[in-house]
Amino acid sequence: MGTTLVLAFRSIRRHVLRSFLTVLGIVIGVAAVVTMVTLGNATSAAVQQSIANLGTNILHLHPGGGFRRGGGGARPPDFKPADVTAIEQQVAGVTGVAPQAQTSATVIRDGYNWSTTIFGMDDVYFEVQPWPLEQGRIFTRIEEQAGKAVCIIGGTVRSNLFPGIDPIGKRFRAGTVSCTVVGLLTSKGMAQYGDQDDMVIMPIKAVERRFLGTTDIKAMLIGVDAAYDTDQVKASLTDLLRERRRLEPGEDDDFLIVDPKQISETLAGATNLLTGIVTAVAAISLIVGGIGIMNIMLVSVTERTREIGIRLAIGAVAREVLLQFLVESIVLSCLGGLIGLVIAQAAVMAIAPVMKVDWVFSPGINLLAFAVSAVIGVVFGYFPARRAAALNPIDALRHE
Repeated sequence: MGTTLVLAFRSIRRHVLRSFLTVLGIVIGVAAVVTMVTLGNATSAAVQQSIANLGTNILHLHPGGGFRRGGGGARPPDFKPADVTAIEQQVAGVTGVAPQAQTSATVIRDGYNWSTTIFGMDDVYFEVQPWPLEQGRIFTRIEEQAGKAVCIIGGTVRSNLFPGIDPIGKRFRAGTVSCTVVGLLTSKGMAQYGDQDDMVIMPIKAVERRFLGTTDIKAMLIGVDAAYDTDQVKASLTDLLRERRRLEPGEDDDFLIVDPKQISETLAGATNLLTGIVTAVAAISLIVGGIGIMNIMLVSVTERTREIGIRLAIGAVAREVLLQFLVESIVLSCLGGLIGLVIAQAAVMAIAPVMKVDWVFSPGINLLAFAVSAVIGVVFGYFPARRAAALNPIDALRHE
């Protein structure tokens, strides 16, 4: 076997350029497949992480029933504080309801300014969707009830208003409201829908009184007990809201319940489908590469017919000739696979930062791609090798 490998490498070295062009299809196929699958997995992981950041076992409730035909119709009414109480008391499996108010404002401190989003929350929000603080504390129940102007800021607001200094206890102005920083959120970074750290959280009563002038609720976060089925909780919640909003049978819902888990599954499925399609198209290059190997090996058999005849005449058996040409085919294909893997890793390392996804080396797909390239060498190299082994020594010696 060692001698056969030496002969295979010697034959490849004699025709370096031809050998490289022969395996180019394998190189392109392996590189394309590994790159697409790795980037697809990274994208899917990034999407799932972004959705996971919205919280687990949580339902997001908003007024409105999605896109309406023609964009017509009256704007659905916002929720009322009484709706929050009703959901807490009447829907089984609900662990907490966190109402939200929201507005935009420019925040200012000592010449620094930044446009951000102001969220009105209560302490239930931090129970329903745990978001640990890097520094400081959440606001107290007394501060919530009094509507005090205290706030918790995200990392982006901190870097733009308090560069290089500790923000806890410092004051800044949000619009016309002076606010004291009591907490700093841990950073979550970018998500598919924007910068998760670009936010200011204040007690919901403060936002309602000082910014909005209304107690209407724009959205709710609803925590679901892990022991309950989310779909059952959604069904109970739908029935309650339809009753409270006086919707007749047959009328469309004028509210929207979003389950991040379902979004994650849907997006992951779509990403995997697209990755599979692109990978299948890229895999065609492997078939083309295999055909190229078969073609060049047939040419090699024709060129070396006299050499084969001499080997057979001096005692070599057909099995040894078959093995020699089969090994040459496998070596060519494996070399193409290795080159393709190197190119794929370089491509992923270059593209991943542009796509804003993490590069993760996947041993499984790399080993599978290399194994497939080896199998292609066997499958497409067998016919030329068998043709070489079947040559008649006398006819082969007469070949010019």
